[in-house]
Amino acid sequence: MKDEHVSTNLFTKLNSGFIRKEPLGLVLIISPWNYPINLTLVPLVGALAAGNCVVLKPSEQSQSTEKVLAEVLPQYLDQSCFAVVRAGPQETEHLLENKFDYIFFTGSPRVGKLIMAAAAKHLTPVTLELGGKNPCYVDDDCDPQTVANRVVFFRYLNAGQTCVAPDYVLCSRETQERLLPAMQSAITQFYGEDPKASPDLGRIINQKHFKRLQGLLRCGRVAIGGQSDETERYIAPTVLVDVQETEPVMQEEIFGPILPLVTVRGLDEAVDFITRREKPLALYAFSNNSQATAGWAGTTASSPSTPSPTTAPA
Repeated sequence: MKDEHVSTNLFTKLNSGFIRKEPLGLVLIISPWNYPINLTLVPLVGALAAGNCVVLKPSEQSQSTEKVLAEVLPQYLDQSCFAVVRAGPQETEHLLENKFDYIFFTGSPRVGKLIMAAAAKHLTPVTLELGGKNPCYVDDDCDPQTVANRVVFFRYLNAGQTCVAPDYVLCSRETQERLLPAMQSAITQFYGEDPKASPDLGRIINQKHFKRLQGLLRCGRVAIGGQSDETERYIAPTVLVDVQETEPVMQEEIFGPILPLVTVRGLDEAVDFITRREKPLALYAFSNNSQATAGWAGTTASSPSTPSPTTAPA
């Protein structure tokens, strides 16, 4: 935090120059429910380390974690520099009527628009880490099992409730036919013959999201999985094929253990498919052709709240 001295130029030769780092002031952190510990404590640590005070608003949907954070954090941190607010949507709306010096929000684009509108009234700067439909392009020259292992691992991690997970796969019909048995093999390897009994497969956060995902299972045709159990909020690792662009599963971020495969005739059609849509949060490209993967960076950009697109050669 100490001052950083900088050189002067011809017009400021008689002066001395330095950069002084100052805390922003009071920071509002609104965290999500899908990784409620990590995505709450990481921005909290950064804000406090920079000398700010923090109003921390964990997600009301992850109720147990919200309760633990509200009870445990005051035991370890100076309560004069932070406060935990347990609030639902209405209370959060009232909270946003106050002036903050910075707002850090992780969540959906829909809520992000509300956060930004509220911040604009006070000219409050914001960081919005939002979701999106992350495409995954698979070239014909890839080893299907390598691709399947990587995509299955990341898609179904945390029951698919990860904002940067692959949201759909673009590939040729021939590659799709090779990917399907490889994906089934990877699912069995990671979660066993009965994924429902696996200790490594999570459940859907609440009944509302479970019902939403059940509706998406009716899109296209189920090629792998498709089973669900409402009493446990369980949805099996699922792969859909014959999915149409206009179906709901291609219109919204899935945020669950469902993966649509969409067939394209090649790289150019895949790029066109992606660029016709909102910018994704992340982009994954599997190819043994360096030109196919390197070309993505200049063709489509990721969401402005995130780093540049991710390319992953197979």
